[in-house]
Amino acid sequence: MRNVWAFVWGSLVGVLGGLIGLGGAEFRLPILVGVFNYRTLQAIIINLLVSLVTVTFSFIFRSGVIGLSNIFSNLPIIVNILAGSLIGSYLGVQYTTRINERALNRIVVIFLIVISFILIGHELIFSVQSWQLSSLVKIITSFLAGIVIGVFSSMLGVAGGELIIPTIILIFGVDIKLAGSLSLAISIPTILMGLFKYKHQHRLQEVSLERSFIITMASGSILGAFIGSNLLKLVSSTLLHIGLGIILLVSAFKLANHQKSLS
Repeated sequence: MRNVWAFVWGSLVGVLGGLIGLGGAEFRLPILVGVFNYRTLQAIIINLLVSLVTVTFSFIFRSGVIGLSNIFSNLPIIVNILAGSLIGSYLGVQYTTRINERALNRIVVIFLIVISFILIGHELIFSVQSWQLSSLVKIITSFLAGIVIGVFSSMLGVAGGELIIPTIILIFGVDIKLAGSLSLAISIPTILMGLFKYKHQHRLQEVSLERSFIITMASGSILGAFIGSNLLKLVSSTLLHIGLGIILLVSAFKLANHQKSLS
């Protein structure tokens, strides 16, 4: 029965990922901790594994809608942010494995709250015109932003799309739907770097007994990503972002209360 629920939750989160251009990890993380009772570090590693599958298939499915030619024409943006995010992802694992579980959980809760406000206020953020920066400043700014994104990715088991998408829009002035696909292209190697570092530190052993659960949830995520990507043209992005922001905010407070009850 546990695996059935893993598939259901994986599918639901996968739909969100396919719609927005995210791995859905921000929604999956409180579910793994609050519903399935994983320890925070375990949840982060499982989240990275499932996010990798979700992001990869979301990218494939969305490419049919957005067009691969549009994505590859923006390859310099991908490479620029990715260079920073790979460094950040490597550094983030170092920090995550050295702090205690309670502090890590607090970081997760704060991150979820921040992202919820970004989603709720996305209209204001995305209505701002792209910054008028020189090419050199754009390269430096997006590289530094990539480092921050990579740190959060590996620390919290997320793909980082909620941070990547606003970065691409504000610095490079890219359309939001195209920015979602570029975000997925950046997220895939960023997640791989985080998993590589966790493997190097022998942390993947902490979830070695959860293989069946991970495969089931990842399978649900593939189905969800397919559905979400095909709904891309039909759903109002404004209502979607506001609704998801509220869900995240509620999830953050539930996660905080869940941790208090275990203390």
